[in-house]
Amino acid sequence: MSADRPGPLAGCNVVVTRATDQAGSLADALRERGAEVVELPVIAIAESTAGGAALTEALDRAVAGRYDWIVVTSPNGARRVAGGLAGRAFPGRIAAVGPKTAAPLVAAGHAVDLVPASAVAEGLLAEFPVPGDPAGGGRVLVARAETARALLPDGLRAAGWEVEVVVAYRNVAPDVDPGVLAAAARADLVTFTSESTVHRYHDLFPGVVSPVEAACIGPISAAAARHAGHEVVQADPHSVEGLVAAVEAWAATRAY
Repeated sequence: MSADRPGPLAGCNVVVTRATDQAGSLADALRERGAEVVELPVIAIAESTAGGAALTEALDRAVAGRYDWIVVTSPNGARRVAGGLAGRAFPGRIAAVGPKTAAPLVAAGHAVDLVPASAVAEGLLAEFPVPGDPAGGGRVLVARAETARALLPDGLRAAGWEVEVVVAYRNVAPDVDPGVLAAAARADLVTFTSESTVHRYHDLFPGVVSPVEAACIGPISAAAARHAGHEVVQADPHSVEGLVAAVEAWAATRAY
């Protein structure tokens, strides 16, 4: 983008809700397009109880051949699975809910055998093999956040899989600077990348919907935002790139 002309988001003040330890790729992309970005950490990522012992034990069983599939549902979970495998080979197959979720495992040298076209749990269920198929098996380990929708493990069980769910990490509330909160309340748009970011944001602003307009990465976060009272634009595809495009489309409709 030329330095002598404003970007398509010039004059837009956008809140990026994020976890405290995650990279600011969305914030950076919005700034590159001229937006004034308020980075508001609404989630801190913490280890699961007992120092992640349950995940460590589950991955030991996985390496020993206990599971036919490992399923990860977020980059945070994928990073912890990759770290827990620590260079060991998993003899089964791995599925990730989207390409961003698959990336930490691929970077660690693990093949990710299934990434659905639609980066949501429903998309993964639609493409997951059934037991008895050539790519099928019997047992699935789902590594995910402590609090998450039951749809994926319930759907896999309904399809005939034996499913074990292990907590890979916890989402906890961070301390937030009051000045950042005040800036967020004055913004034009808020972005949400998960259902949990919607809920945590509204924990910080109880009873208030500010800003009213929201851009959401997918249908689950969009539904949560609408329920909270936001007017929503939704990313397509369900990725950071799609979310940036949705913000640009929203900005194009604004009257300055």
